[in-house]
Amino acid sequence: MAYRIFLTDDDRFLLDLYSVKFKNAGHTVTAFGSGEELLAALRNKDEPAPDAILLDVIMPGIGGFGALEAIRKEHLAPDAKVIVLSNQGQDSDIEKAKELSADGYIIKASAIPSEVLTETIRIISPENAQKP
Repeated sequence: MAYRIFLTDDDRFLLDLYSVKFKNAGHTVTAFGSGEELLAALRNKDEPAPDAILLDVIMPGIGGFGALEAIRKEHLAPDAKVIVLSNQGQDSDIEKAKELSADGYIIKASAIPSEVLTETIRIISPENAQKP
């Protein structure tokens, strides 16, 4: 199954690296260099909603946690899985992501791009959805 993925990171090299990995696996990818760009796209009702949003934590302007907070508060892309993809692996960051209802947390330094792809697909696959 092909998914629509929104990648958000201020590191252009990593954005390109992850974009290629997801596109080569047959997914549609839209890359954003900031939280502001991501939120503008999510607020644009003409833009198709993503299946997953991958967010870096540390970015200039609106960082990943700020973007995640806005996504939840404004009910932007309510069906999308939001996954924090960060080098910040401290317990406090992971706990903050949980408090903001992130669907997953991947530490960049501990995962090669193919593992990021695999974990993202695992999180967003319908067969892994919570049963009521």
